[in-house]
Amino acid sequence: MGCKFKLLKIICIRGGITLCIATYSIAWAQPASTEITIIAAPPIQAFGFDGASPHELPLNVLTIESATLRDIGAQRVTDALRLDASVSDSYNLPAYWDKLSVRGFALDNRYNFRREGLPISGETIIPMDNKERIDLLKGTSGIQSGTSAPGGLVNYVVKRAPSSAEKTVRDVTLSYGPGNNRWVAADLGGRFGEGAEYGYRFNVAHEDLDPYIRDTKGYRDLVALAMDWRIDKRNRLEWEFEQSHNEQIGVNFYSLLGTGSPQNRLVLPATVDGTRNITRQPNSQPGVFDGLTGTVRLKHQLDSGWMWSTQYGSQRLRADDRLTYASGCNDTQKDSFCLSPRGDFQIHDYRSDNEHRQTEVIQTDLDGQAQLGGLEHSMKLSLLRQRQINQMPFSYTDNLVGTTNVNGGLTPTPSNGTYRQTDSHDHHTELAVNDRVRLTELTNAWLGVRHIQLSRQSAQTDGAYAVQDTRSVNTSWLALSQQITTHHLMYASYGQGLETETTPNKDSYTNAGQPLPALRSTQREIGIKSQSMRTNWQLTWFDITRPATTDAVASCNANPVPSCLYTRQIDGQAHHQGLELSSHSSLKGWDFSGSAMWMDAKRENATVQADLNGQRPINVPQYILRGMTEYRYASVTGLRSGLRLSREGERNATEHGEVVIPAWTTLDATTHYDTKIYNNESTWTIAINNLANKHYWRESPKQYGQYFLYPGAPRTIRATIQFHL
Repeated sequence: MGCKFKLLKIICIRGGITLCIATYSIAWAQPASTEITIIAAPPIQAFGFDGASPHELPLNVLTIESATLRDIGAQRVTDALRLDASVSDSYNLPAYWDKLSVRGFALDNRYNFRREGLPISGETIIPMDNKERIDLLKGTSGIQSGTSAPGGLVNYVVKRAPSSAEKTVRDVTLSYGPGNNRWVAADLGGRFGEGAEYGYRFNVAHEDLDPYIRDTKGYRDLVALAMDWRIDKRNRLEWEFEQSHNEQIGVNFYSLLGTGSPQNRLVLPATVDGTRNITRQPNSQPGVFDGLTGTVRLKHQLDSGWMWSTQYGSQRLRADDRLTYASGCNDTQKDSFCLSPRGDFQIHDYRSDNEHRQTEVIQTDLDGQAQLGGLEHSMKLSLLRQRQINQMPFSYTDNLVGTTNVNGGLTPTPSNGTYRQTDSHDHHTELAVNDRVRLTELTNAWLGVRHIQLSRQSAQTDGAYAVQDTRSVNTSWLALSQQITTHHLMYASYGQGLETETTPNKDSYTNAGQPLPALRSTQREIGIKSQSMRTNWQLTWFDITRPATTDAVASCNANPVPSCLYTRQIDGQAHHQGLELSSHSSLKGWDFSGSAMWMDAKRENATVQADLNGQRPINVPQYILRGMTEYRYASVTGLRSGLRLSREGERNATEHGEVVIPAWTTLDATTHYDTKIYNNESTWTIAINNLANKHYWRESPKQYGQYFLYPGAPRTIRATIQFHL
């Protein structure tokens, strides 16, 4: 597989640049169609009610279209989802896969991501160049997924061929920044054949990565193709694949300052320049993420409006997970990573090369309408079979390099450490039934139930701690929606989600490798939606409970080295409830959009960690505000300028709130100009992020028993030109 990806680099760089230069030359040499292709957005596949529009759905759905993705220069899902107030960062490192929090719950990268409605692993860097849309379904997702965290579900929709033979896509994009990044991409699409029965969409991209963070260079490539074949009026075959390669030096977090006091006090350091990579060493190696993902889908139109479809999806991931990271503190802070009072810390070199992750899914659906009991039913029956295999190298290395300081310098004190890995095999079989019952012209009942059969096996690479977990569970979902007026809809829903957790395969646990009871989350939600010609808005109240786990001390031994044995168990619950408000309106040349979330998140009913009851979780802000305004100038055709504001409230950096990250606000500015060059449409963009160059701590997660701080990005500039040929 390594040879394939090396070949991809050469093909993508040479082919992509040659294609872009050639197409760019044609744009100046001869006139072409000035029409920009508009492709109708496909339905939200991940919800289970394919015929319903987002406005009809009795839940909070965020949809980000390709025009918005292009305007904000989104290269990762993190860039796009930060437009919504329900989303924040959750241990989100640059040069690594995205880690997000929705409604205060961290998404599980193994189970909370979909592509074309099918499960994929998010434990890789997913490219955005060939994505037409991103859907975020907020809240518990037991109706859409057998197992997943309760925050929400992310679904990627790929770019597809134009719907008619008269439309073509011939886009070339050149971009510079933020930092010294340089990006070139081509997007080509059209239809061919005697009756235009064949369609294609081809994307190729290359980016040299040299971001605002110093000493983090790398590059990425993408080749993607989506095609369809209209076999006849009743049958349609679709397939798409993408192959990507990312290679970049990683970036580590900062941390709290230890005081050296007997009370193990921690303090918040002053905000820092976010352009520094404080852990970079001469021997640091880049992380490498390769991905090959594809789907094939057959749709068959049955009689009486029923549709049968079967699709198969496959994902092959390979990674060299490497990071030079910070660890250690002083003698009174051995249990958690922090910086010493002088900013000293240890440097470790982590390397886990040749990790393989494989996901395969086959799903068949039957959906349509029927009259039962005098009522109209829109039904969908779905059967899914999925397997997810993680094959790790036999061991990983975690070597101590030495001691350094945030201001630089290194005192070498090398020591080597080699540790076992864990392989896992997950198999899911899921049977789901969804039914939308039209009770009256204005009232609908939405019902869903999913039966899940789980079979999971895991073992350390040396064969130790082999465990098998087999169980069958059910999740349900119920909603009622009422059309109040022509433009207003009100709904209430109750749903369940499911997660499974296994105790880590470590000698420090009495139940190492053993599965815990199923973690069943519940959500209650009430919402009001309004949709009119110029204004859309939605107000949502949600209440989510989720079982929490903790490590209870089983026994301790003081000789020869102090150590304890722990038992992982369920201990109380996390309880998040809050309000979300989102809106969008247009008035003459003005365009306004915004969202806000206020949330009360706390731990409840814990007995092992009773001191955490009533405490807000680490890294969860109490409120988030996002807003954007844009103005189209009547005096200059094609010119528009906008401002985007983000504010996140204060958040706990420690369990009991002794250290708090202050609230922060950033302001971004953009200007877009649509014009013609030799009768070819083009879009020119200048974007400035963090206009005031504010220094702030963006997030404060605790991972792997360590406290972290990540600084926000400084002022950055991006310039982009897109030609529609």
